[in-house]
Amino acid sequence: MTAQLDRLTQQLLDAARKAGADTADALAVQGTSVSIDVLNGKLEHAERSEGVDIGLRVLIGQRQACVSASDNSDTTIATMAERAVAMAKEAPEDPHIGLADPAQFATHWDIDALDLRDPSDEPSPAFLEDQARRAEAAALAVKGVSQVQSTSAGYGQRTLHLAASNGFQGGYGRTDMGLSLAAITGEGASMERDWAGEGRIFQSDMPSPEEIGTEAGDRTVARAGAKQPPTGAFPVLFDERIASSLIGHLLSAANGSAIVRGGSWLRDALGEQVLPAHLSLIEDPHRPRISGSRPFDGEGLPTHRRAVVENGVLTGWTLDLATGRNLGMESTANASRGTSAPPSPSISNVTLTPGESTRDDLIAQMGTGLIVTSMIGSTINPTTGDYSRGASGFWVENGQITHAVNECTIAGNLRDMLMRIIPANDAKPHLSRQVPSLLIEGMTLAGA
Repeated sequence: MTAQLDRLTQQLLDAARKAGADTADALAVQGTSVSIDVLNGKLEHAERSEGVDIGLRVLIGQRQACVSASDNSDTTIATMAERAVAMAKEAPEDPHIGLADPAQFATHWDIDALDLRDPSDEPSPAFLEDQARRAEAAALAVKGVSQVQSTSAGYGQRTLHLAASNGFQGGYGRTDMGLSLAAITGEGASMERDWAGEGRIFQSDMPSPEEIGTEAGDRTVARAGAKQPPTGAFPVLFDERIASSLIGHLLSAANGSAIVRGGSWLRDALGEQVLPAHLSLIEDPHRPRISGSRPFDGEGLPTHRRAVVENGVLTGWTLDLATGRNLGMESTANASRGTSAPPSPSISNVTLTPGESTRDDLIAQMGTGLIVTSMIGSTINPTTGDYSRGASGFWVENGQITHAVNECTIAGNLRDMLMRIIPANDAKPHLSRQVPSLLIEGMTLAGA
């Protein structure tokens, strides 16, 4: 399959030259996806898809256009190139676009060291159905669970090859396996819902279906009798399950695209403190068996470990070639792309410095406040960082969980919030974003 993708990208580049492109890059992706849904012990839905998608970006001067297709016939490739060139001639000029200089290329990498592809055979639909049935049964066995809303098991594999007229060639593959379900406790207006799910690159690294189902059931039953909390200023503990969303807001604000647009609440914060001084946020795209790992970026540049925030200080933006040129900086090798769009900056694996306290230690420390385990909706001003989200979780009195909470809103300003975070030590090592539970004092809580 790698040879076929290599051939397809070369065909696309040849067609682009013939159609009149000055430069071009091409991406070919072969993928397989299988998903199985089970409900009440019976197969509810089964789906399998496979195919090859191709994408071509052509540049004429400082104008560019992208086209894509799922048909890779010779006729389609020739038509794609002609249409892309015609579109590029009508596109607005952008002085910052352009392919990488050959001196910037990734020239060697050890894809085996990244361990991104499980050599095991693709799991059969019968195996995935059995996994889903077992997880559902485990959740239903938890006392207090009234029903399981849905259980899904899935597998995917993807191989890509990127080639450019400047000489870059490279490709790699990855696999993934996942299992998730949502359970319900109670009836009518008193129903509460929670879920559990796990995903891994290697099938052998997955927890058992029983573990996942039981966790979903336990989480759901713990939500029985949920009620609104009081309104006021309280400490809020963002559970590990959702704490990465806070760090995600920081990463989005430090994305080169947001900085170029001038629409980021961090636009003037380069070189300033944005986290407590003892915390760092490290990107490492070379962690083995992690979904965000990759040997090169979407423009063929070698990926590398870097500090987004070091000892609390924001050290740089997340950049591809175009945003880097726009800001007078070098790319950080963070270009990401699909077959139908040009590159744009995107972060990979990140790790926040863990704390020394356990989650239970932070609960005891917070005294009276809210543990947030899920959030819905959001009102986040990307320019000012003003933050407001619907939340549910658990109420804490005197350092002890007393009851479940629903229908409340938490609010603050991200710049202030992030400066006050206190991390626990419960980050999960298999996740692309390793972020532990985070305690923040003095957030505004709107409830009853």
